[in-house]
Parts: sequence; structure tokens; C-alpha cells
Amino acid sequence: MEDMGAVKLSRFKRVCVFCGSSTGKKICYKDAALELGQELVKRRVDLVYGGGSAGLMGLVSQEVHRGGGHVLGIIPRTLMCKEVGLLNVEGYYNSLLTFIDKAVDDGFIMPSQRHIIVSAPTARELVQKLEDYVPVHKGVVAKARWEAEQVELHASLRTDIIGR
Repeated sequence: MEDMGAVKLSRFKRVCVFCGSSTGKKICYKDAALELGQELVKRRVDLVYGGGSAGLMGLVSQEVHRGGGHVLGIIPRTLMCKEVGLLNVEGYYNSLLTFIDKAVDDGFIMPSQRHIIVSAPTARELVQKLEDYVPVHKGVVAKARWEAEQVELHASLRTDIIGR
């Protein structure tokens, strides 16, 4: 049996959460937002969010604030290449994930970009998956390949020059 009093600290200091500015039509969305706020508080993770006080976003921020966590509301300019967590309550994001997978299959999104999206049906599973996330650095592989090509190119040029 799990000790509910035990605090599992996160490797994250803060997470950025985006969700609805309304609570939706199903009570499970509201429950999931509250559960996410509670999970962040339990792990002592601060919240960065879009700044709204209404809907699901408001519920998450209020729950974190009520639990003693720090809450920072901002309006983001761009999303960074960080992992993105989707709390996929009752399969809500299945269609989005299918769409993204189709975009990968059709060559509009690189597979390495697809891997930044992590989803789970519960807050606990989602936060754990984000904790376990290991980024795929396609840029590192591309740079190494380019450097190897440059060495090969310079060697062939050197051979051409010496052979003349």
C-alpha cells in the first residue's frame, strides 16, 4: 500500500500547463484539473501557465496556489522544444495524437518532434512519464553527420590536390 504522506520530489522546479478556459461538459475534466494541481503540490512543482483564472486553467492554478505552490501566469510568445504533456482524460486527445501521427507519416512533422509529446490518462502517470522523459536530439546526430562529411570532403580534396 502506498504511503500517501510521502513526498516524492520532482526533477522539475516548475512546469508549464495549458488547458481549457472553460471546464468542459464532463465532470471528469474538472476532476483531472484538480488532480493535476494536487500532484504538482505533492511533488513541490511550481506552475507556469497562461494566466487565466477561468475554467480548467483556473482550477489548476487555484489548486497549486491553495496547496502552497508558486504560480506564475504568463502569455507565452513561443513554445520551446521541451516535452509537452497531455493529460488525456477519457481519450480526449486521441484524435489530436492520431492527427499528429498522420502528419509524421506524411512527412510534415519529423519523428523526433513527435516524441516531445507525452500523454497519459491520469495526472500521476503523466507527471511520471514527464519525469522519465529522455529527449531525442536529432540536431546532435545531424551535426555529427555533417562533421563526418566535412572530414571526408577535406580528405578527398587533399587527395585531389596531392595527386595533381
